[in-house]
Amino acid sequence: MTETLARHIRIRGVVQGVGFRPFVWRLAHELGLAGWVRNDGGGVEVRAEGSAARLAELAARLRSEAPPLARVDALEVSEAETTVAPAQRGFVILDSRDDAVATAIGPDTAPCAACLGELFDPGNRRWRHAFINCTQCGPRYGVTRRLPYDRAQTSLAAFAPCAACAGEYGDPRDRRFHAEGNCCPQCGPRLALCDGQGRALAVA
Repeated sequence: MTETLARHIRIRGVVQGVGFRPFVWRLAHELGLAGWVRNDGGGVEVRAEGSAARLAELAARLRSEAPPLARVDALEVSEAETTVAPAQRGFVILDSRDDAVATAIGPDTAPCAACLGELFDPGNRRWRHAFINCTQCGPRYGVTRRLPYDRAQTSLAAFAPCAACAGEYGDPRDRRFHAEGNCCPQCGPRLALCDGQGRALAVA
C-alpha cells in the first residue's frame, strides 16, 4: 500500500487573477491528490496529500505548466501532517485568506482568441459585450481594489452573476472557472455613448 504524505506549497509571483487556482485544482484532480488551494496576501497557498511521486509531479508541473499569464517567482515546498480522512478525500478551492499583502496582480490584457470569437459572433450571448473576459485575458489590475484577488474586492463586486455566468464560474471544464471578472450583458456593466447632457445615444 502506497504511503500517503502531505505537502504545503507556497507559490509567489504573478499568480492571482490568471487562472492559477483552477489550474491547481485541475492538476490535483488529474493526479488524484486531496487537499485545497487558496489565494492569500502572499500569493497562492496549496495543501496536497498523496503519494510521494504524485506530490513531486505536482510541484514540478506547477512551474512547467503554469497558465500563460502567470509568472512563478518562487515555489516553496515543505512537509506537513496528513489531515484528510480517506472518506473525505477530494481537492477544493477555498475562500481567500485576507492577510498582509506581499504579492502582485497581473496587468490588464487584451481579449484572447476565444473571447474575440465570442465577441463577434451574433449568436453568442456575449456578442459585442464590451467587458468580455476569461481566466486567460481581460482586466485584473484595472478592476482590483485590494488583494487577495477576489470578485468582492474588484469593481465587479456590485454586479451579481446571472445563472449562466455562475454556471461557468463553477464548472471546472469551462475556461471561466473561478474567473472573478466573469460577466455578460445580462449581469455585468454596460457601455453607453451619451451626449453632452448625459442622454444615451442609439448605436447601430
